[in-house]
Amino acid sequence: MKLQIRLLGSVELCVDDQVVTPGAAKRRAVLAGLALDANRAVSLPRLADMVWPDVPPASAVANLCSHAAGLRRAVGDRLVARPNAYELRLSPHELDVTEFHRLAGEGRGLLAAADPASAVDTLTAALAHWRGASGDGLPRGTALDNRWASLDEQRLQVFEELAGARLAAGEHGRLLPELRGHLAAHPLRERAWAQLMLALYRCGDVSAALTVYQDARAILDEQLGIEPGEELSTLHRAMLDRAPELTYAPPPAPVTTAAVPVVPAPSAAVAAPAPLLAAGPLGGAGWVVPRELPAGLVTFVGRRRETAEVVTALRGANSAAVVVAGAFGSGKTALAVRAAHTVATDFPDGQVFVDLRNRAPVTPGEVLARVLRAIGVAPDDVPGHTDERAGWYRSLVAGRRLLLVVDGVTRASQVRPLLPAGPGPGLVVVAQRRLASLDGVRRVTLRPLAADDARDLLADLVGPERLAVDPAATGELVRLCAGSVLALRVASTRLAARAGLSVATLVGQLADRRERLDVLDYDDLSVRASLAAVVAAVRADDEVAGRLLALLGAAPDALLQPERVARQLGISAARMRRALDDLADAHLVCRDEQGRHRLPALVREYAAEMAAEPTVAANPLTGWRVEPFAA
Repeated sequence: MKLQIRLLGSVELCVDDQVVTPGAAKRRAVLAGLALDANRAVSLPRLADMVWPDVPPASAVANLCSHAAGLRRAVGDRLVARPNAYELRLSPHELDVTEFHRLAGEGRGLLAAADPASAVDTLTAALAHWRGASGDGLPRGTALDNRWASLDEQRLQVFEELAGARLAAGEHGRLLPELRGHLAAHPLRERAWAQLMLALYRCGDVSAALTVYQDARAILDEQLGIEPGEELSTLHRAMLDRAPELTYAPPPAPVTTAAVPVVPAPSAAVAAPAPLLAAGPLGGAGWVVPRELPAGLVTFVGRRRETAEVVTALRGANSAAVVVAGAFGSGKTALAVRAAHTVATDFPDGQVFVDLRNRAPVTPGEVLARVLRAIGVAPDDVPGHTDERAGWYRSLVAGRRLLLVVDGVTRASQVRPLLPAGPGPGLVVVAQRRLASLDGVRRVTLRPLAADDARDLLADLVGPERLAVDPAATGELVRLCAGSVLALRVASTRLAARAGLSVATLVGQLADRRERLDVLDYDDLSVRASLAAVVAAVRADDEVAGRLLALLGAAPDALLQPERVARQLGISAARMRRALDDLADAHLVCRDEQGRHRLPALVREYAAEMAAEPTVAANPLTGWRVEPFAA
């Protein structure tokens, strides 16, 4: 006879693959009690305590014998009568509880052996035995209650062990909704809070990860009156310190030695561009000559000195690396592309353009893989480890006149492996920050466009006669755009799209600070979207800087009382200064004539929008809990 007893959910009995109804709740309780102590005699008094929540009735023994007889009709001689007891004989695989324990133990062993992928499969199989709360539908208040509570706790533990295995296997993105659902049902599980924090951190949403810690802390305080434990607190500190061990690292692969591909030596002649595909042994092809530079802007005004600096650096005799930095919308990308087109013939081995879109989670390894593919390395041949990719890149470009432009860089680490190791290649990095830790690079910083250049740009885009109708309104439009090339282009696009729209009318629309960013949004040109990307990158590196920016949006003069600001943010004055330095490096704050920090125009409007977001509960995407500044 083949039996299958399921207790992890409602009690079910299968005999020879056919579902059999055991009977009423008390008979199912007898079956459950005997199954949990399978292959052992269970005394009648103990069995009675498993069935009746209070003092068993006088007829308890007779009732138990009746239930046993009913079960024996279903399971046959598997149910054995002992003196004043019953015993149910089962093989281990015939009880779902036993199978759950077996698979859970195997999964833990695989985790201990650093095999998270196999552990994920095994622990998933363990949890698949669950169909609901253990012993569902049985009488409560009996001696079985502790058994059910223990099993339910083990289920939660195995879920969290599975979550740990999935984090180790790199499944942090897919894990987020499951962890949130788990915590919604079990909000006091500190281990799960830590796993949710780590998953968000590895997805690049550092501010949300830190906010989860605050949520956990509030719930633990409200419901238990305690602070988070050591594991959660240590993880929080590590995230604030950007500890490298928190970054996802794939399980170590077997060590193999891969030969660097041999490519034809670069030609000494550089007068004519190389053929698009040069013969060689690199997977049946040689050096692919990429021509990836995007089209330059037809209308480009001002920035002559800065453009010349970039061009001069790239044409120098030594290895050339330039960082073009500046505020959002200042025309950094346009300048870099213009300079790259100017020197393109000096780099006949190709030009590669990579746009990181100001996304902090982009790793150096991902950037290297993108560049290797661009110069002809087949995707399957790209090495798996970042240091090996960097070695391949240096070997492949040594002595070659290859120009690499990387836009939207948020961290120096993203481009450090691309720095030229010798004469030949050139590198242009476009970033909001100066990336001060990069050594040996030329830095060109763009300031807001001068008023005269701003008027020239408007005139080129909408026509000088349109501006001549109302010079005063034109001057005010230039002032409201605050030297932002992006803002000027959006304003010009609106004017060009509507011939009947006067400059004065557009200025009137821009005058309302609450509507200004809406007006400066047209098709795929958006001041708000540009600022959002920059702020998100800053938040990813420094959550405190993001909170400080939101606070300044609500109270622009708050920095006149820096000690009070620090207290409100719950940080030291020194920590606030570091956050302020981060904002200044990203051109999100500047100094006025008196040397005081302030928010630049347009950044001020965006920060005000941030501050206006609801603060009763933390936003799961931004993670900020910034109360209005109290004077």
